Amino acid sequence: MKSRWLMLIIVWLLYIINYFDRTSVLTFLPIIREELNFTHAQVGTAASVFFFAYALAQFSAGWLSDRIGPKKVMSIAIIVFSLVTFVTGMIKNFTQFILIRLGLGLGEGHHFAPANKIIANWFPKEEKGRATGFFSTTWAVAPAIIPITVTWLATVLNGWRPVFYCLAVLGAIGIFLLFYFIENNPKDAMEKGKVSGEEYKYINEGLVQVSNEENNTKIGAKQAFGILLKDASFWSYSFALFCVLGIYWGSTSWISSFLYEQYEFSIKTMGVLASLPYVAAFFAMMSGGWVMDRIFKGKVKPVLAASFICSIPILLLIAKVPQGNNGLLVLMLILLGFFTNLSFGVIYGYPQIRYPKEILGSAVGISNGIGQFGSFIAPLVAGFLVIKNAEGIFYTQVFAFFSVVAIVGLIFTLFLNEKTYDFNKKLEKYNASNIKA
Repeated sequence: MKSRWLMLIIVWLLYIINYFDRTSVLTFLPIIREELNFTHAQVGTAASVFFFAYALAQFSAGWLSDRIGPKKVMSIAIIVFSLVTFVTGMIKNFTQFILIRLGLGLGEGHHFAPANKIIANWFPKEEKGRATGFFSTTWAVAPAIIPITVTWLATVLNGWRPVFYCLAVLGAIGIFLLFYFIENNPKDAMEKGKVSGEEYKYINEGLVQVSNEENNTKIGAKQAFGILLKDASFWSYSFALFCVLGIYWGSTSWISSFLYEQYEFSIKTMGVLASLPYVAAFFAMMSGGWVMDRIFKGKVKPVLAASFICSIPILLLIAKVPQGNNGLLVLMLILLGFFTNLSFGVIYGYPQIRYPKEILGSAVGISNGIGQFGSFIAPLVAGFLVIKNAEGIFYTQVFAFFSVVAIVGLIFTLFLNEKTYDFNKKLEKYNASNIKA
């Protein structure tokens, strides 16, 4: 197996571990709400607080990945979120739950940017769509297996709390995989004999970069921010990502509660049904990356626009499925998973194609930081839109809100500029303007 694909598989596995820790909490939210007597608004707040901390962490995560290397940043992140996961099983009240969610967000928030940096360092431009598409399947594979796995574990262990003690062990395994297999870039791997000269040359010739890897030119944080913030398409991308993540994490945060409360399924049945959207999402993400590379020649906009357009009617209708019509509900869950996740096969490929590797960590960190505020706002707003009356608990307004977010995301997508950005020229212009000043 080529070294770059081994790196990708390990990065993928590490992010699956990350998702086990964060998604397990969301799976057990309706059970935790009942046991600790939380309101729906409190549940929405707790779900959102994680993403607030996660969003803030993106800014430092990207900068640190560019400065000290992605491997070190990922190691710190995994240690922190594994310890917090262990403590999650001990919570007794709402204040403790909020603090745990903040800690988990800060820990996991320093994982994504360095993971993207590793992929950017190891894959040439013509393979980035497939590489990011495969990596993005963590958003599908993990939520597809986690609800079934953790609800089964909770049944075996007689409660949800012991599940989090078990999950902390996965973090220790992740640290071993990281230190044994991962290298920051092909140059480091070459020095340790972990990559062939032929593969090293192939990767290096295909990277998007300002200067040759052998050159010691460095781009400072101020330069990186200055270049990025003047790119209008960077803002269009960041707010489109805001909408993608708002829909994904809004629905993921509430899907278990939606099935458990509106349709009154048992915890085991809820676990199975909550997994269905993400089984479909796996195929959507892989398809999105393939279509981007092979049909649209590396273009993100067509696939991203299709994802938003097809998601809108599904989000409007899913909570209106009559109770008892389980066949239609299953179909809607599958369609929801496919079309809302089609975008993940391509959207993180955009900065890797457009921006040079010297500032990619900053580009991913800033855009994902902005995007993650969508993850923060959507579950929070949804908590106030849950309808509770004498007839039951209903999520019609929640999913209608997500459909509005999809419309906004489509508008931002239409303003994406996919022409190659001349960063050598922009860097020279930026430096010249600062000298004059």
